[in-house]
Formats: sequence, structure tokens, C-alpha cells
Amino acid sequence: MADSPMPPHLPHHVSPAHHPAPPGPGVGRDSTASTLGIRVAAGESGPVLMLSGEADITTLAQLEDALGAQLAAGAGLLTVDLSGLGFADSATIGALVRAARALKSQGGRLELANPQPALARMLALLGVDKVVPIRDDVPGHAPAPGCH
Repeated sequence: MADSPMPPHLPHHVSPAHHPAPPGPGVGRDSTASTLGIRVAAGESGPVLMLSGEADITTLAQLEDALGAQLAAGAGLLTVDLSGLGFADSATIGALVRAARALKSQGGRLELANPQPALARMLALLGVDKVVPIRDDVPGHAPAPGCH
């Protein structure tokens, strides 16, 4: 039996038989790409970036583009409304923290608002609430119809 060359993406010390296979369809949370909705509204103190749906690594570039556009526009206070966001992974949380730090370095502030309970718990467990203010309301932003 002849030795076959190692695939270029595997380290030489890992044999293909012992390399874990990526999860197949149906394994994990969802095998389809997440859908992230992003809207920008005017708040009393600055823009409000409203996120809805699910945010994960597949939507990271979309989120970073939206945050970057607000930073480039010179927002002094940027509020990110999380009330419509059902899921956010660690890549998403990292992007929000990086944007908060970038805005702070420009003399501004990023605030998170209205996270759903599971997301609020995750933010607290990760210590994000120690770095980024998290509010339960968005001043000057009317709630969606049917919400009180």
C-alpha cells in the first residue's frame, strides 16, 4: 500500500482518519445560513441600529459593515437595539464590543438596548455589561406596533 500525500489543510501530524469531520446537515443549531435584519432609525441622541433575526459568523460581515458605517459617519452615541435579535453568537458579541471600543476611542459611546432574556444573560456572563452599557429601553424610539 503506497503512502498517499497528506491533504494540504491538515497538519502533518494528523492523519485523515483521525481528523474530525465537519458536522453534516442537521447537526448543530441550524444547517442553513442565519438571517440578520438591520435597520437604522433616528433616536433622540443619535442613530439606533435595530437588529432582528439571528446573528452569527455567517452574518458577521453584514453587522460589521453596518457598525462601521455608523462609526465613519461620526456617530457620537450609537444605540444597538437587540429586542428583535433571537440569537447572537460570540463573533457577534465580539463585533459589538470592538465597535464600542472604536467609538469610545473617537470620543463617542455605543450602548446596547433591550436584549431578550437569553441574550441578556449571555452578555452578563461574558462581562459585556462591564464594558458596554446595556439598557432596557431606547429613549426616543417608539416601540413596534402592539408592544407596550
